Amino acid sequence: TMGYGADAAKRAGGSGRIDLRSDTVSHPTPEMRRAMASAEVGDDVFEDDPTVIELEERAADLLGKEAGLFVASGTMGNLVSVMAHVPRGGEIITPAEGHIPNDEAANYAVVAGAGLRPVHELPNGEMPIDAVVDAIQDASDPHSAITSLVVVENCHAHTFSRPITPTYMKELRAALKPAGVPIHVDGARLFNAVVALNVNVRDLVKDAESATFCLSKGLAAPIGSVVVGKKDFIFKARRARKLLGGGMRQVGILAAAGLVALSDGPEGTVKRLAEDHVNARVLAEALTSMKGVISPGHNAQPEGDRLDPNRVVTNFVIFKIEGGLKRREKFLDELEKRGVLMVAYTHGQIRAVTHYGIDAADVQQVIKASSEALAASA
Repeated sequence: TMGYGADAAKRAGGSGRIDLRSDTVSHPTPEMRRAMASAEVGDDVFEDDPTVIELEERAADLLGKEAGLFVASGTMGNLVSVMAHVPRGGEIITPAEGHIPNDEAANYAVVAGAGLRPVHELPNGEMPIDAVVDAIQDASDPHSAITSLVVVENCHAHTFSRPITPTYMKELRAALKPAGVPIHVDGARLFNAVVALNVNVRDLVKDAESATFCLSKGLAAPIGSVVVGKKDFIFKARRARKLLGGGMRQVGILAAAGLVALSDGPEGTVKRLAEDHVNARVLAEALTSMKGVISPGHNAQPEGDRLDPNRVVTNFVIFKIEGGLKRREKFLDELEKRGVLMVAYTHGQIRAVTHYGIDAADVQQVIKASSEALAASA
């Protein structure tokens, strides 16, 4: 295991707390810190930072695309992709519970001048393909926005961070072909999907024109995401990054951590995601048996009396507790008193996310604290 175990000083914020609010709170590995300290750098705006170039090439090669672009965040990755794909007044088809419509401050409208057509997902995170096709506007009608992009979120966060399969992607591409609409994969946790499905990452994005993935979530790098696609698309995305103020200088210091994350050797952080998935499942199975814990409902899991641990296949555990929002607030407070952080999530839910730095012993502590917090908040 590469977990920090009980080394409390290295927990998020150095506070000694077990922080399950997100996988973004993970700290870089010792190998990443060493690579960052010794990184060879240049000026990336002049495109001569050798470490950034190496990261972009590595990412493009891994995902089977022509070129890559290092960006500050997943949100920036999605936005520069939208700006490269979608003309002003164009429309984006997106999962209704996706990151773009819910978690990016309406940047698609404010910055890109694009419209949005949400399609409600199934409990497996997929937008029904017939609904996607039905959402395509008639470009010959001057009343209609021109459908310019379809976004797939993989993993799909709001449905237990469910992985979207290569089969779905292939079927979606076939259905969109007559309309010629490109696909962008918001792959913030793309490598969680790779590990959960046991597939090659290329197979998850080969039917998409572009994709982005985060280095700063499950892969444990401190900052950054990478966008990949064809060279002409990446050229447009690079211009968009500059427009947004995202032209960074000696940023090889950050890219170095990403190269460690994507390496094939033992210092790489892709394969170890399986550990996070196991830990999340253990937590879900324990919560299932606790009085007061119920299924999250909404599209994460059909309404039911109990949490279904079989829904947990990556590193998200999403659940509700009986008693409404006031009890949820009290439960989270009681958890924090016991040194555990979870986060209030959408639709009255609670989310716990496992990540690098959280090991099996920590999960047992979380289970104990959760049981106590449930009793204290009843």
